[in-house]
Amino acid sequence: MDAAALNDPRLMTLIEVSFGMVPRGSSFYTVAPKEPKQLRCTPKFGNTLDFLLDLGFRFRTEERTKALANEFVAKLTEVCWDKCITGSIGSSFSRSETACLSNCAKRYAELKMLTMQKLTRVCYGEVERPFSSKQPQQSSTPMKMKQSPVPLKATPISMALPVPQHVYETSDEDYEPFTNKKKATLQKPTKRTRQVGNSDAGNIKHRFTRRSLNKDLASCPSTSDGPSESVEVIMMMFDSLRRRILQLDEKEDACRRADLKAGTLMMQNGWRINNRKIIGSVPGVEIGDIFFFRIEMCIVGLHAPAMAGIDYISAKHLGKDESLAVSIISSGGYEKDDNDTDVLVYTGQGGNSRHKEKHDQKLERGNLALMNSMKKKNLIRVVRSAQDPFCNSSKIYIYDGLYQIEDSWMDKAKNGFSVFKYKLRREPGQPHGISVWRMTEKWKQNPATRDNVILRDISSKVENLPVCLVNDLYDGFFKKNDVDDEEGPSYFNYITGVKYSRSLSNMKPVQSCNCPGVCLPGDANCSCVQLNGGDLPYSSLGLLAKHVPMLYECSSICQCSQNCRNRVSQKGVYLNFEVFWTGDRGWGLRCWDPICAGTFICEYAGHVIDEMHTNMDDKEHEYAFQTSRFDDKVLKWNLGAELLEEVTGNVTTESLKKLPIVISAKDSGNVARFLNHSCSPNLLWQPVQYDHGDDSYPHIMFFAMKHIPPMTELTYDYGTRGTPPGIKDEFPNACNLKPCLCGSTNCRGSF
Repeated sequence: MDAAALNDPRLMTLIEVSFGMVPRGSSFYTVAPKEPKQLRCTPKFGNTLDFLLDLGFRFRTEERTKALANEFVAKLTEVCWDKCITGSIGSSFSRSETACLSNCAKRYAELKMLTMQKLTRVCYGEVERPFSSKQPQQSSTPMKMKQSPVPLKATPISMALPVPQHVYETSDEDYEPFTNKKKATLQKPTKRTRQVGNSDAGNIKHRFTRRSLNKDLASCPSTSDGPSESVEVIMMMFDSLRRRILQLDEKEDACRRADLKAGTLMMQNGWRINNRKIIGSVPGVEIGDIFFFRIEMCIVGLHAPAMAGIDYISAKHLGKDESLAVSIISSGGYEKDDNDTDVLVYTGQGGNSRHKEKHDQKLERGNLALMNSMKKKNLIRVVRSAQDPFCNSSKIYIYDGLYQIEDSWMDKAKNGFSVFKYKLRREPGQPHGISVWRMTEKWKQNPATRDNVILRDISSKVENLPVCLVNDLYDGFFKKNDVDDEEGPSYFNYITGVKYSRSLSNMKPVQSCNCPGVCLPGDANCSCVQLNGGDLPYSSLGLLAKHVPMLYECSSICQCSQNCRNRVSQKGVYLNFEVFWTGDRGWGLRCWDPICAGTFICEYAGHVIDEMHTNMDDKEHEYAFQTSRFDDKVLKWNLGAELLEEVTGNVTTESLKKLPIVISAKDSGNVARFLNHSCSPNLLWQPVQYDHGDDSYPHIMFFAMKHIPPMTELTYDYGTRGTPPGIKDEFPNACNLKPCLCGSTNCRGSF
């Protein structure tokens, strides 16, 4: 590398930030440099590709590579300017693309290669940026940085979604045949004190230690709750904690792993069930249930170890001479036949540690427990894993039911060492588990393979993805619809939004923000952030963090781009829906995709009617949304986050405003008109504003209340409008009770 290149202030700033010589946030334009003649880039840093080429990086001439080079350097620049949080570059580029971008020719100096690799690792969040002794002490008042004369075009947090990391055991079952690599172990994060940006407060230290539970949290789950309700409450509590921790971490640019922090809080406060290891089914956990984090399986008692793939009861606890296996987690890399969902070939654990010399597996611990279980013929819970269709680097875990070990043998692994193999067969007569997953994956790849289809797309290409109409039933097993002559629902006009009875121009104008690029967490200058209580309502993955009385998204007059994360519900539906015949409850809605809690489902589309002037017949009531009191489960959906709050809001149903609107989808609507009622729903509705400022007439958006497996009917609680005392006199047209057929154990009998 020549002297002129080393003197370039842009490269030197990247080097200094990487090695901790200057604090991140330092501007390239603190001192106006004299541009070296050898470089073809302008002082405004306009052509990053030419800048890289002049430094000796030789990229291929394809357009994709050029675009990657520009975006990559812009992303590094954002991190150095503190415009982007550490780790946000993670999913913008694949590892192979990043390696291609950061490789140098051999003839260039080692310093340049080391610098770019260091920067890449810092931006990925793999290493912590070291602080040099030369670095000035940061005051409690945030330092004002000089603004760049050219706005950055790279997309920070909203598009560069951080890659969720999961905990994986170090055994041969972690081998992934597509990459021939082992999952990286997670290093214990170092505790650090971070200063909140755009805040007058001093250093805020977040230490997730045990906290006393408030009275609301201490009351649930109660001993009167059934097993399913207890598991649901625990899972809801965990995910509420995780989403809130993630929201705070993104706001303060803290380290990730919100799932482990939430799990630690749950364990410290005793928020777990089924603590005692048992053989066979776990109360409250159903076959087909899905988990997005391994710690979730720990707190419900499905699989206790946070790392190991084999869970077993030791001989000491059994009071016998032999240990027995109770559950295993399969990575899916060693199954005998992908089409045979009833047989699993599982590889034992051990012998492949990254910190010790590799060796043959030994008949001890989990391997010995599996061998003993084969002899005793006890049932073993099997959890299968599959790739998350919305995040290539993460897994989803599916409880597939009970298996028995039929056979065991020694085999040679690809590394040449001996491993144990166990053949397990699924117990007959159980509901479908992984087979449903594989079936829906086949449908998504080729929708023509879906049987019993009446219409391939009832939206007529209005939605982002087709919505098929089918006439078969599914209650754990598929069966043909008894009503063979059912041709479909009554005719309606498919629309994707709401139609107001009066013009939007006559409504109160909406506020707007002036954020360049996208809205960032914790930005005190963003009016949209302030409208939402100082937090962005969605995580970087687009998940709803908390249920709030009113959620404010960015509007069309906001200066931020369409890639801003605060525009989730405006972008439409991105799930594979199908409308199906339920039998006694008419037409219903379900999804081919696995749905994570907090995921946006759809908007309730139709004509907005003022409730005070409602005069609907019975048929119109069937396809109408009318706001009612929030169900207790909606309130509990937020309670987990209360563990992190010093002062709780004590939100009750009385404090939530009842909205004076009715949305009729009889003549015009979308998939939401097929959402049936359930007293134990899996969806919640959230009022959202983005196109006008009248909070009495918001958009009604549906979000997942919990993890929803594929082919599960989507439902929400219609409420009990008209039944409480005093409501009938106020809204006489709303008191049309109907018998409830949801079949829930907590069914109220009517809605």
